[in-house]
Amino acid sequence: MTVSSGEGPTTGTDGLLGPEIKVALSTASVYPESTAAGFEMAVRLGFDAVEVMVGVDETSQDLDQVAHLAEYHRIPVCAVHAPCLLLTQRVWGLDPWGKLETSTEMARRVGADVVVVHPPFRWQRDYARGFVEGVAMMEERTGVRIAVENMYPWRTRRRETEVYAPDWDVTGSAYATTRHTTLDVSHASTAQQDSLELARALGDRLRHIHLTDGSGSAKDEHLVPGRGTQPVAAMLEHVAGSGFDGHVVLEINTRRSGGRRQRETDLIEGLAFARLHLSPRPAPA
Repeated sequence: MTVSSGEGPTTGTDGLLGPEIKVALSTASVYPESTAAGFEMAVRLGFDAVEVMVGVDETSQDLDQVAHLAEYHRIPVCAVHAPCLLLTQRVWGLDPWGKLETSTEMARRVGADVVVVHPPFRWQRDYARGFVEGVAMMEERTGVRIAVENMYPWRTRRRETEVYAPDWDVTGSAYATTRHTTLDVSHASTAQQDSLELARALGDRLRHIHLTDGSGSAKDEHLVPGRGTQPVAAMLEHVAGSGFDGHVVLEINTRRSGGRRQRETDLIEGLAFARLHLSPRPAPA
């Protein structure tokens, strides 16, 4: 099949329209199991690659150990998720730019071409003030795409709080010069956005997709795709036919799965959903 350059759908020699998009597994999807377990399950269940979520698991923080896992299991690492969560505030120090720098170092070490990063928290004022420009400069210097992820306002029954700066919405004017973005379906759901419309709005700035689902709750649910209310199937079919040549990464919450067997069942279901809706379509006669 002909691989798309991102300029639009292509027709391969097999008469199918669109690039063949591979599906990766985020190591976050196996939590509370380890990063090592994520690599093992990704290979055994048939994923094409791995996204490493840098978190509290010390293995995920160690560049050499991550490289060893990729080599040992013979599976590529397509992306590194920088430590942006509240519970990872002390991972790789307190300097957010230092965390992002180390994330790009890990990406280069393991051959990943994308680093995923969240917008700054509002209280990270200096970081937020130069975030968009700083990301562009780091991309230019490192050669690694830094894909800023869509977030959401924090909501309760009585109020909505803006906690990200310059904005939680990566389609907003604050990110007009941002070249690469990540679309997380669960975050879109929590923000009460439509993931299909979001994908369309991002256009060729869409580099990375966190495949999941949500019910519109104020809680960031990360459901198995197809179990929520987002138009996930239509969104995947849209990107499959639009020349998208980035990564699709299953990032679901399996903490309440009840054990390894159900966790793997959920992962298999998510992978099957992705492959079904990303399948190249027949070209028009």
